[in-house]
Amino acid sequence: MRYLLLCFFSTLLLSASAQLFRVPYPAKHYKENLDGRLLLLLSKKTSGEPRFQIADGPETQLVFGMDVENWAPGTTLSVQGKDVFGYPIEQLSAIPSGNYTVQVVFHKYETFHLKNGKVVKLPMDRGEGQHWNLAPGNPYSTPKRMSVNPLFKSIAIVELDKIIPPIEAPKDTKYIKHIKIQSKLLTEFWGRPMYLGAHILLPEGFDENPDVRYPLAIFHGHFPEDFGGFRTTPPDANLKPDTVKRFNLIGYNKIVQQEAYDFYKQWTGPNFPRVIAIEIQHATPYYDDSYAVNSANMGPYGDAITYELIPEIEKRFRGIGQGWARFLYGGSTGGWEALAAQVFYPDAYNGCYAACPDPIDFNHYVTMNIYKDKNAYYLESDFKKTLRPGHRNYLGHVSATVKDMNHRELALGTKSRSGDQFDIWEAVFSPNGADGYPKRIYDKYTGVIDPEVAKYWRDNYDLTHIIQRDWPKIGDKLKGKIHIYVGDMDNFYLNNAVYTAEDMLKQLKNPSCNCEVDYGDRAEHCWNGDHTQPNYISRLRYHSMFINKWTKELLANPPAGADVKSWRY
Repeated sequence: MRYLLLCFFSTLLLSASAQLFRVPYPAKHYKENLDGRLLLLLSKKTSGEPRFQIADGPETQLVFGMDVENWAPGTTLSVQGKDVFGYPIEQLSAIPSGNYTVQVVFHKYETFHLKNGKVVKLPMDRGEGQHWNLAPGNPYSTPKRMSVNPLFKSIAIVELDKIIPPIEAPKDTKYIKHIKIQSKLLTEFWGRPMYLGAHILLPEGFDENPDVRYPLAIFHGHFPEDFGGFRTTPPDANLKPDTVKRFNLIGYNKIVQQEAYDFYKQWTGPNFPRVIAIEIQHATPYYDDSYAVNSANMGPYGDAITYELIPEIEKRFRGIGQGWARFLYGGSTGGWEALAAQVFYPDAYNGCYAACPDPIDFNHYVTMNIYKDKNAYYLESDFKKTLRPGHRNYLGHVSATVKDMNHRELALGTKSRSGDQFDIWEAVFSPNGADGYPKRIYDKYTGVIDPEVAKYWRDNYDLTHIIQRDWPKIGDKLKGKIHIYVGDMDNFYLNNAVYTAEDMLKQLKNPSCNCEVDYGDRAEHCWNGDHTQPNYISRLRYHSMFINKWTKELLANPPAGADVKSWRY
């Protein structure tokens, strides 16, 4: 009888409300009703801020999120109930009792009235590259240590007493300029002013040669604060060495500065090709970049970049302005973008160099096959639930599963609003849903795949499928222009999709593809085709590697009538 009473009493405690966190409206910073995602963060660490301690791997701390609509001044939110979802622990009531550093961040949403008539609420990028923990205007709390015991009801008041400040725009220098334009196409789609930008690296002798027009080297990647990897001064002698576990290196920050300075010396030296190099800023309300294609959920970013931004850059900075004089390069997201832009706009660009590209064949969408598999998180089995791996090191040791990575995103934001990797793939590749948000390729909680959405992905964004399907129409325009590089131990298993893409490219006829595909032995993300250097060095040399490589290929077979002399001073 005593045992039964003890079990009943324990169950009663567990079913009662866990420790309650209450967050008053941030009246210090706002007066209007607010929409967004309230994020409660708990960390066992005694140093640092919890908002910077959420990750896919075992080092992660705890985050719990809840959607908020029309949060009125003078009211208080309670973090509780079925609408609160956590990672890596799903429910607040399940966290171990103990001492934690607690912090709250409110990620603000804006209301968009889309061209298709739908109304959605999303976090507009504010210059930070879609990072909820760095987004200017987001209120957050000072971290505090407190005792947490989910078995006993108590109330903790957490004040949103701070606000993330604006980010200062980069300033023009002799070599680096900046451009920002309002896109007519994107403004029409989103129902509010939308902008595209770029950081522009001008060639040595640009001012001294006012009649010369230059080729354009287009580097694709994530949201760049400024033009990366270019530094006009030697490394800082007082720089405190950092530690990078991935490369097992101490002082990698000094190596990065040295490589950037070395590139400056190459760029301004007598033998480097005189081209304009650009890094594009095209952050969207879903992610730090648009994937440079047209999308049902994000609008015509591919057209806006190709037909609005790039011509404006060439007009202002004396670009040649013809497809033969433009090429694309990038890694990871940028690798996918470089290949996609070349495939979808074959006349607008004259070569792509795609390093460690995001999945270019959805038969290998990381570690799942969206066309054949039924579940994104588990291998199919009658009895055994085997989780699909999501992240590994060069030895194959797994630190996160696909389920881990998706559940972290689900805690950060519903309706593809986490601002992270799987959600942006969904926002780019999926059709628009009845609620105005992207249709899920799979249930974000259970992992069950939607085969109809998978078909849409195949027909519109599976680059391997599209190249093979459309080769009779685009083959003559793409032959010799495709270069793909990936490490065979890519951390995100991206090499698997490249294997099947390579098999397809080799089979193309009339014309033959004449494409390049190369693999780095035991190389992780983001190997770029350099067999002479370790990955931690070659990944810093995209500009010098690919600008030189493209120029040599162009000069070996220049288009008829092309000016390949005036810019080679």
